[in-house]
Amino acid sequence: MEAEAALELVKQGATLLLLDVPQSTLIGIDTQMYYSGPNFKGVKMIPPGVHFIYYSSSNREGNEFSPIVGFFVNASPSEVIVKKWDPKEERFIKLSEEKEERYVQAVKKLEFDRQLGPYALDQYGDWKRLSNFITKSTIENLEPIGGEISVVSESDMVENVHKTAIEKVLAEQLKSSKFSKPDQKSPSKGCYYTSIPRVIKLKGASGQDLTNMNLDKTHILETSLTKQYGGSEDSLLGELQFAFVAFLMGQSLEAFLQWKLLVSLLLGCSEAPLHTRTQLFTKFIKAIYYQLKFGFQKDRKDTGRAEKGAMTSLDKSLLSADNFLRHLCKEFFSLVLDAPVVDGDLLTWTRKLRELLEQTLGWDFQQNSAVDGMYLEEDDEFAPVVEILDDTDH
Repeated sequence: MEAEAALELVKQGATLLLLDVPQSTLIGIDTQMYYSGPNFKGVKMIPPGVHFIYYSSSNREGNEFSPIVGFFVNASPSEVIVKKWDPKEERFIKLSEEKEERYVQAVKKLEFDRQLGPYALDQYGDWKRLSNFITKSTIENLEPIGGEISVVSESDMVENVHKTAIEKVLAEQLKSSKFSKPDQKSPSKGCYYTSIPRVIKLKGASGQDLTNMNLDKTHILETSLTKQYGGSEDSLLGELQFAFVAFLMGQSLEAFLQWKLLVSLLLGCSEAPLHTRTQLFTKFIKAIYYQLKFGFQKDRKDTGRAEKGAMTSLDKSLLSADNFLRHLCKEFFSLVLDAPVVDGDLLTWTRKLRELLEQTLGWDFQQNSAVDGMYLEEDDEFAPVVEILDDTDH
C-alpha cells in the first residue's frame, strides 16, 4: 500500500492501544489474531463499526493459555480505544479519563505508529459476513455487566445443562485449565441472552394442536419476534451472530448454548420459511452458511499457538454426524428442496448450505440413512416435547 493511502486509513480508522501487554499474549480482533512481542501495543487502521476483541495470557513458556476474555466494541471513525494490562487481575482495564486523553492525543500524533499492527483489511470481508446484523443496540442489550465475556464466569450456569460433544469439550477445557481459578470468579454473570421457550404450553389447546405447534416451531418464532425482539427480524439475527462470535472467538459455552437454541428454533419451523417469513429464512441460512464456512476453515492465518491454545475449531470431532445440527438440517433441507413452490434466494442458499456440509463433513442427507437411528437414541434437550396444562397450571 502506498504511504499516503496507508496514512489516510490510519487517520480514518479506529485504533486499539494496549499498554503493558505481556509478551506471548494472544490478542485477537475479529477473525485475526496476534502473538505479542516486546514492542506490540495494539492495532491500527480498524474499520469503523462493530468488532470483537479478545485475549488470552500465557505462561512463561508460551505453551499454556488462560481462558479467553472478549468484549464487543462499536468503533467510531478515528476513535482510540485505550486499555492497560493489570498484572494482578491478569486482564485489561480502563485508564482514568485524564490519562486516557493523553494517550489518545499521542496516538493521533502517530507517536505509537510503529508499535501498532495494521488491521488486515483482506480479512475484513470474512468479519462483515459474520457480524453484519450486530449493531450497537445488539451489544448494549446482550453484553454482560462490565462487557467482558469469559467461560470462567459461566461454570455455575452451565454445570447442570445437557452437554453434547462440543459442550463437553469446552466444559472440560475450563476445568482442566491451569489458569482457572474457581476461588476468584469473575463478577460477570454472563450475557443477557433472550429467553426462548423450547416447547409450547398452551392452556385449553387440544393435544393434537399442541403436537402440531411443537413439531412446527413457527408459533414460537412468531411469539418470540413479537414479544422479545419488538418485531425485528434483524435483531434476532444480530443475537444469533453475537452468540456465534462469542462462542467461536471467545470460547463461551453460554454463547454456544444460545446459538444452538436459536438455530434449533429457526430450523424447526416449517410454515414460516415457505410462507410467512421467507426473507428472514433466506438471511438466516446465509448467515449460518458463512458461520460454518468460516468455522470449518483449516488454513486460517493464526499463529500455531493460537490454533493450539485459543481458538475453537468447528471440526469433525465437535460437529459429529449424530448431533442436533445434522438432524435439523436434514429436515429443513427436505422441507425446502421438496416444496412445489419456493423462493429462489432461499432455495439457492439452502442448496449452498447443504453442499457445504456434505463436502466439508461428509454428511449424508438422504432419508433413512444409518445415522438417523443414532440421533433418535440420543437424549437431546431440543427434541419436541408436548405438555398439556391442566386447569391448575398458570
